Amino acid sequence: MGRPVLSVITVVFNDVKHIERTVVSVLNQTYENVEYIIIDGGSTDGTREILKKYGARIARFVSEKDTGIYNAMNKGLALATGDYVLFMNSGDEIYSPDTVAKVFASAADADIYYGETEMINENLQSLGQRRHKAPDALTFSSFRFGMSVSHQAIYIRRSLTEPFDERYKLSSDIDWILKAIGKARKIVNVKIYVAKYLVGGMSKTRHRQSLLERFRIFSKQYGIIPNILSHFVIAANLSLYYLKHRRTND
Repeated sequence: MGRPVLSVITVVFNDVKHIERTVVSVLNQTYENVEYIIIDGGSTDGTREILKKYGARIARFVSEKDTGIYNAMNKGLALATGDYVLFMNSGDEIYSPDTVAKVFASAADADIYYGETEMINENLQSLGQRRHKAPDALTFSSFRFGMSVSHQAIYIRRSLTEPFDERYKLSSDIDWILKAIGKARKIVNVKIYVAKYLVGGMSKTRHRQSLLERFRIFSKQYGIIPNILSHFVIAANLSLYYLKHRRTND
């Protein structure tokens, strides 16, 4: 494929505090074949004014009301023309200026590339690696015990993608990734940090709803009985994790 085109899609609504940092992380990439698409939900806090500064470097910009984050992400996906798609939503960042170049240099013609994610807080301080470390080899079963790769850290061949299921309001990205993994023939772990994830967002403030959606998604993808058994393992792992970190902090 030579140097494939990457469509980076950012969705945002009233996030004047963080949007510029996200935009700069995309536009500062040393890799030239990047198509940048921004979907704004009709912000009124100054977000649109910041985005206008970069208008000449943004391939497609839409600012209008939507019915939710996945409705906005579907708008971006429908506009994308690149060989691969990456969602880098407001507040998150591509890890470093040479990240995209390193991803595509890692192997030729993969269906999916993925890497590790660093968590950051509101003060942009590093919180270290996600609790769910990216697996050495990503397969359809990798998500049985949690979201092993964040959507900010996975590059998917656009021809494998489907629209997000908008019936899910907080966790449709899991369903979307699993569908793509099920079609992929070549999946490459680039073995580097590829994204910074701003901790928080709707999936944290509406945690119970997010968990219920995930249970429905995993039941659909893996079956209800295997999913229930997996959740016993998840509960045990969470208990061990928090016990270990409580002792570390004591």
